[in-house]
Amino acid sequence: MTQSVLAYEQGYAIHVNEPGDSLFYHLDYDERSHELNMEFQHFHDFYEICILLDRTAAHIIEGSLYEIQPYDIVLLRPSLLHKTQYPKGVPPKRLMITFAMPRNTSGLESGYKELFSIFDEPIPIFRFTEERRQAVMAPLNEIFALSQNPSALQSVAIHSKFVEFLCVIHRYSAENSYVREETGSSISQRMYAIASYIHSHYQNELSLEEISKRFFVSAHHLSRQFNKVTGFTFTEYIQMTRIRNAQQMLLNSNQKITVIASQCGFASFSQFNRIFNKLNGMSPSAYRRSRQLQREDAVANMMSKPER
Repeated sequence: MTQSVLAYEQGYAIHVNEPGDSLFYHLDYDERSHELNMEFQHFHDFYEICILLDRTAAHIIEGSLYEIQPYDIVLLRPSLLHKTQYPKGVPPKRLMITFAMPRNTSGLESGYKELFSIFDEPIPIFRFTEERRQAVMAPLNEIFALSQNPSALQSVAIHSKFVEFLCVIHRYSAENSYVREETGSSISQRMYAIASYIHSHYQNELSLEEISKRFFVSAHHLSRQFNKVTGFTFTEYIQMTRIRNAQQMLLNSNQKITVIASQCGFASFSQFNRIFNKLNGMSPSAYRRSRQLQREDAVANMMSKPER
């Protein structure tokens, strides 16, 4: 595996506009150490792409564990719960891309819908042969070169090359060779299967007894091993998953908070309100208002930018 597949400079970053703008790109070339691993899965209201350049790591997406190798391309759509687990030792190098782009250009809507279908794959991780990898990474290398030679057309050129990058992934998507491998002990695999089940059924009533019967493991053993593997108790994990999904609904819908609480599996609004306050330091209504104000400020800042 050669480093020349993807241009890289430690600590380098490429920016086009800012998060909150209808179109923005942020390409971050950096290392990520084990000590900076996130405690629980998080989500964004923008797209994210992770490309590991050396060593190996793991991505947890909606509770399921996926091992990734250098030059695997992890595609994460908005509101998808995820986190990366980096190994101990020398921090792996990676390119992290966050972006948003308008997709409602007249006459191009169906094309963009098809292009972004790569983010909706059941396993949104792509692994290509060396030949295909060179073709996929070429637009990113051109973006790297463009960023080092500022011009009046730089932002337009970067946008064009990034769309080309997505198009190449889509073009070769049928050749994706990524296969999810079962790693770790059988009990770890079972605990991640349970975590994935929680993400798929958080709206329903979930009990330790019911899950232990479904996965053929004693309630005591499940409770102890689930905490050991995930770092959370069974109840804490369910609560965190429900709250993260409630946060998405608060930000992306106009539904009443009582309805959101019910749809996310909480037995009562008072229980939802108490747990939300505990995990976020504010009420659900305050959370929704604060994020709405942030978005309004971002729009105002964008509108106040001078034309170039």
